[in-house]
Amino acid sequence: MSDQQKAREEVREYRMKELADTAGITVRTVRFYRERGLIPPPRREGRIAWYDSHHLARLRTIAALLERGHTLNGIADLATAFESGRDVGELLGLGEPTEETPVRLTPAELADHFEGEVTAENLATALELGYLATDGDDLVHISRRLLDVSAALVREGVPLSAVFEAGRQIRAHADALAELFATTLQTHATGASPETLRPLAKSVVEAELSMAMDRRLRNKPAQPSS
Repeated sequence: MSDQQKAREEVREYRMKELADTAGITVRTVRFYRERGLIPPPRREGRIAWYDSHHLARLRTIAALLERGHTLNGIADLATAFESGRDVGELLGLGEPTEETPVRLTPAELADHFEGEVTAENLATALELGYLATDGDDLVHISRRLLDVSAALVREGVPLSAVFEAGRQIRAHADALAELFATTLQTHATGASPETLRPLAKSVVEAELSMAMDRRLRNKPAQPSS
């Protein structure tokens, strides 16, 4: 879809028949989705119901998720979790500086990253941990690096719920490390800028983690031969 088409849709309102035609579905399907709570109620003007670009985006998301094997009950659960998430402005601290690059995703694109693992429970966990936030009809992942690594772990067979649990524990250790370095730098390097000291602290942690992995792999019991 071109940017011009998107711009026209963003300012449009639709009657139900127009909405259904634009989404490529039937009026009966729109009515069914509305009754199931899969799309929000329309704006009422007398006896006329007006739908807008948010309804159209939701219908397209439903269609994309159905194509990926999700059930309507599962989509309803995802929508509930989605609507309970924090706004992206709150998650990103309203513009606080960060080295991480946020990634905007539709719910269908998120499902493509984690095939079969995008459940309402996992979505709620990601929102609770602050990995994801909502922005209109889209989701925003806080970090492209974390998104890519999480998807790679899932492709290796690690359940997404286990990735989240590991992330929760790593965060606790990372917070402790950040506190340790902040105290050390504030005590002994008061004249240095954070821009200089931050990469030094990261390099120490990366080197120590690398050596810890070496020790772990060296001490790993040999696998029995078949």
